Formats: sequence, C-alpha cells, structure tokens
Amino acid sequence: MRLLVALLALILTAIGGPARAADRVVSLNLCTDQMLVLLAPERIAALSTLARDPTLSFVAEQAERFPTVRASAEAVLRLRPDLVLGTRFGARTTLALLERQGVEVVRTDLPQDFPAIRDWIRLLAERLRQVERGEALIAAMDAELVGSVGQATHPPNAVAMQPRGYTSGPGSLMDAVLRAAELANASGGRRMSAETLLRHPPDILVLPVAPAHPSLATAMLRTPAFAAIPTRYYRPAWTICAGPFTGRAVEALRR
Repeated sequence: MRLLVALLALILTAIGGPARAADRVVSLNLCTDQMLVLLAPERIAALSTLARDPTLSFVAEQAERFPTVRASAEAVLRLRPDLVLGTRFGARTTLALLERQGVEVVRTDLPQDFPAIRDWIRLLAERLRQVERGEALIAAMDAELVGSVGQATHPPNAVAMQPRGYTSGPGSLMDAVLRAAELANASGGRRMSAETLLRHPPDILVLPVAPAHPSLATAMLRTPAFAAIPTRYYRPAWTICAGPFTGRAVEALRR
C-alpha cells in the first residue's frame, strides 16, 4: 500500500504546466476517474462528481484539485475534450451524443478479477500514453498480492456481506479478493438474513468499514448478534471499483 501511495504522490508532483490541447481528457465514471488520476492527472479536463467522495473513491483527496462535470453532453462539450472515458453500461446516451459530435470515446468493461485488472490498467495506460506508469501500478498491486498463491488446503469459509444482507457471489470482484486472501466464498451470492447467517455462521465474516453516516441499511451489519463470528474489515473504496488499490483489500483480509 505504501508503494502505491508513493507512486500516486510522485505522479501528482510531476504535473507541470497546462496540458496540450490534444491531451484534454474527461472521465464520466467513478472507475475511470480513479485510473485517470493514477495514470495521467496532467491530462484531466474533468472527472465525475463521485471522484471526490471519500467513501467511494480511493483518490478522493487528490480529485479535489480537479474540475468535475455532470454526465451531460452539453456540459462535457463545453470543456472541449479530445477524449472521454466511460464504461459500456453507464451514461450511454451522453457518450453516444459526444461521438456524434466527433469526440473520441473509450468505453471499457469493468474488471472482476486480478488478471483483468492488469489488462485494464494496460489498456488505459496505452491509450493515455503512460505505459510505464501503468506497469508501475501493476507492480505495486502485485507486491501487495505476494503470498496469494492458493496454498491453503482447507481455506476458512467466509461471507462478504453488504448492506441489506447482499453477499458477493462467484465471479464478482469481492469473490476474487476472498480467493486471493485464501478464503473460501461461502455465500453463493444470495441475499442473506441475519437469522440465516447466525444459523450457519461462516468461519470469518467480511464487512465494509462502518460508514461515517450509518443508515438502517448498514445497521444490520453492526448487530451485536454477530459478535461471536470472527470479523475482518475492508474499505469500500478498495472494491467499489477494481484497480491497483484492490490489492489493499486482500492485504487487509489476510490479517
């Protein structure tokens, strides 16, 4: 984790004068926001408004220094971007309108495991002409994953529970995190009540760190009835979007 933070600090302090006209990049998705900050902050014309939310964004503090924009074609066009980053399933109408106006748009799928994270970083790093930075981010992530080699013969059963009792099933990013931390995903991805969890308690309960402003949706996760189940915590900003920082969740769950 220290290596990743150091890399981010080095990239941000390297920002010089204004970016060239051909380097103006807008991101309209939280996940691409974070990668743009990590890979090419000197080319940022604007990020989505979620980039500054510390409960969701790994780069919230750094994002404070950059403009934000709504996912509106009119608002984005006023920024005169040369490139807009988005995902295949978000802001579809806006991205289509931007393409009609001649703006280059890159839509990406969101990775759900660590090999896909590496591929995603490389794809964006190549498009942003920051291949070396991309490889450095991958190296930092892999350093946090050292030891995640699946050597446990009988890994502990774990349930990663979200607000309202939702769990993370096979093929999800959290499932990849659990496996990398040598935990067996025991949830199957189904919604689980507190009663069900207590009738069939896992070896380890995996929970997000409590939000600063709890709600009824998150109250279930803090019930005293779960106190007897060994619990490990991770920060939601590490897993809401996949990225080189997702290795930090693995590191936290190994403890």
